[in-house]
Amino acid sequence: MAGTISSMTNTQVRKCALITGVNGMDGSHLADLLLEKGYEVYGLERRTSKPNRSNTAHLEAHPNFTFIIGDLGDQNSLLRALNQSEPTEVYNLAAQSFVGSSWMIPEQTGNINGLGVLRMLEAIREYQENTSENVKFYQAATSEMFGKMVENPAKETTPFYPRSPYGVAKLYGYWITKNYRESYGMFACSGILFNHESERRGIEFVTRKITDGVTKIKLGLEDHISLGNLDSYRDWGYAPDYVEGMWLMLQQDEPDDFVLATGDAYSIREFLDLAFKEIGITDWSDYVKQDPRFMRPAEVDVLRGDATKAQKILNWKPKVNLAEMVKIMVAEDLKRNTILSYQLSRSEE
Repeated sequence: MAGTISSMTNTQVRKCALITGVNGMDGSHLADLLLEKGYEVYGLERRTSKPNRSNTAHLEAHPNFTFIIGDLGDQNSLLRALNQSEPTEVYNLAAQSFVGSSWMIPEQTGNINGLGVLRMLEAIREYQENTSENVKFYQAATSEMFGKMVENPAKETTPFYPRSPYGVAKLYGYWITKNYRESYGMFACSGILFNHESERRGIEFVTRKITDGVTKIKLGLEDHISLGNLDSYRDWGYAPDYVEGMWLMLQQDEPDDFVLATGDAYSIREFLDLAFKEIGITDWSDYVKQDPRFMRPAEVDVLRGDATKAQKILNWKPKVNLAEMVKIMVAEDLKRNTILSYQLSRSEE
């Protein structure tokens, strides 16, 4: 793919993106968006005995999509990935992405979510020095950096107060991105994204745990869902809307950092109301059990964002509201679990 540059006319601009964390929710949605826009897309994935491509299986045969082996814990692999893909844009979405697990594996979380960003920035800096190419860089920051909300809703100037090893590590990634932008003149942006979900969200996350759980209850596969704190509030949006915001950040003339959020916060209880409503249950109290194992050592009670800057500069705003998103997620999980139920019934015959 990279070898086609010389055959292009002067009016054509080669658009090529390298996405780390491509097999995750955001990475797969971003790959879809960029391919629709005519990009060549390279997806970085870690070497494992069996890659988890449940979100990207549909991309394997795409002529403009290529998987590359690499790891944020190995800087040389990142430099090799840059040399292979020759990207015009790099989206760093790879991370230890589960906040709850960051207390169990804090060192790994810090190594990948914090130092991994540094490794990628250093690899890009070296690549640019060797090739004289300019690469635009996007860093996936997070609302978890705000943690114990000093200001509500939070915007780009709100002080940070992370409440988990995950949030602390991501804060390092945010500041090192800003530092490389200011120190080396790199086009490096951080998107401070508030919670966003989709039907591709990992099953361990509370939103997907709920939508998967309610459909299993409907189909008789389970009789309850085990959850932690039901009274935390989150600003939830739909992931495809948010990856468009990532792309818009790298289309600007100057690099900057942006909050992406809906501006509305809902509790876990309200999310449960919407999900159970999709299967015809209004009183879910007998179907949900609180389990101390899922309580965080330090809880973030409320996260709500102010995306005014993104709306003004990027002309970005969310298109899908919470109720619509829950409807999509429940429908997809119902389809998947119906197949599972059928397979189980056949195996018992």
